[in-house]
Amino acid sequence: MTRKLFGTDGIRGTANRGDMTAETALRVGMAAALQFTKGTHRHRVVIGKDTRLSGYMLEPALTSGFVSMGMDVILVGPLPTPAVAMLTRSLRADLGVVLSASHNPYQDNGIKLFGPDGYKLSDDVERQIETHVKNGITEHLVMPEKLGRAKRLDDAQGRYTEYVKQTFPKGLRLDGLKIVVDCANGAAYKVAPEVLWELGADVVSIGVDPDGFNINRGCGSTDTDYMRTQVIAHQADIGLALDGDADRILVSDENGELVDGDQIMALIARHLGDRGELKGGGVVATVMSNLGLENYLKSIDLDLIRTQVGDRYVVERMRRDGYNVGGEQSGHVVLGDHSTTGDGLIAALQVLAVIVSEGRAASDICRLFQPLPQCLKNVRFNRGLPLDNAEVKDSIREGEDRLANKGRLLIRKSGTEPLIRVMAEGEDEALVHAVVNDIAAAVERVAG
Repeated sequence: MTRKLFGTDGIRGTANRGDMTAETALRVGMAAALQFTKGTHRHRVVIGKDTRLSGYMLEPALTSGFVSMGMDVILVGPLPTPAVAMLTRSLRADLGVVLSASHNPYQDNGIKLFGPDGYKLSDDVERQIETHVKNGITEHLVMPEKLGRAKRLDDAQGRYTEYVKQTFPKGLRLDGLKIVVDCANGAAYKVAPEVLWELGADVVSIGVDPDGFNINRGCGSTDTDYMRTQVIAHQADIGLALDGDADRILVSDENGELVDGDQIMALIARHLGDRGELKGGGVVATVMSNLGLENYLKSIDLDLIRTQVGDRYVVERMRRDGYNVGGEQSGHVVLGDHSTTGDGLIAALQVLAVIVSEGRAASDICRLFQPLPQCLKNVRFNRGLPLDNAEVKDSIREGEDRLANKGRLLIRKSGTEPLIRVMAEGEDEALVHAVVNDIAAAVERVAG
């Protein structure tokens, strides 16, 4: 059975439409409970969310699903996705759930599931949950006396704050640094400024006034313009931009120049390598990472291992082969010594640790290589399977011929949105843009 509900990062869609309804959340809660109820102990699940309005609809639906199957529910409210992963392990829960559509606008929401080890579920386990949803699960409802209970964990934010602070190297402080942090009006709007301030920084907080509608809107890692202008306006040393659920981070240097996930991974890998703390002899990234990163790592005798797009595939490869640094160009950075999934705040602290320990400006240390020209276009489709269309296939073949040995082309369907992503990179910037534009135009003609 192929997965239909689950994409590359859980279940995602427009709130109160399609598969992102209270009914679906109820059934997914029941199905996940059935999958993870093993043994005679009292089973428990941790549920967190971001700041979207639809969280108020989905949270009680999920809770009802779990309770109906005999699982106790621990509600932690708005918290970063990696915080829920951490709390799932810390509280010895059987399952963790995050209600978030990450970097998407407020209209969307999603359901992300973590196993008892704090890692995202495998494709196989997701297929099994979908099977439970499809086949019906009402016959597994528990007797009235075995219903679960729900309660709120009041100190969840404090637990995560202390955990993140402990990942900052002992003996270092952020005293004297002015930091602009953009929380995207999302899940980290309280914890991120608090962590930075408690470590000694002078903090300028933006994107910290969520109203249910403004998550990721003109702010955060998907729209860094305002954050970068605030870095310059406040003469800050660095800017940090999280996304809606704070599992991504992008950085601005003191001049307002953006630093992406590839540069962040390069910096952390180099720093850990110099200290003898880099495991696996390289970095795990996806097919989207720039060739410049690969070339830089080669220059310092490190490997770049590529996976398909999706941070959980990066994590799976890291775990399998013993790497402790991986991530995506978009800002997912996974540091296996500290977290089981992408954690924007922990990654930001590692960048800040390099700045503090080396006593240099962000502009001096955060740009270790010159990226090859890269162009990415996202084309929304409303019907059909554009990549199966003959005209689109011909356009892709022609693009590959034009790039030949001078670059690479990557075409894929998004796992979280109805988008076709067209990406090319190479030494000839004009050629790269022309190839992408031609393929995107072909997709638009058949998919509009």
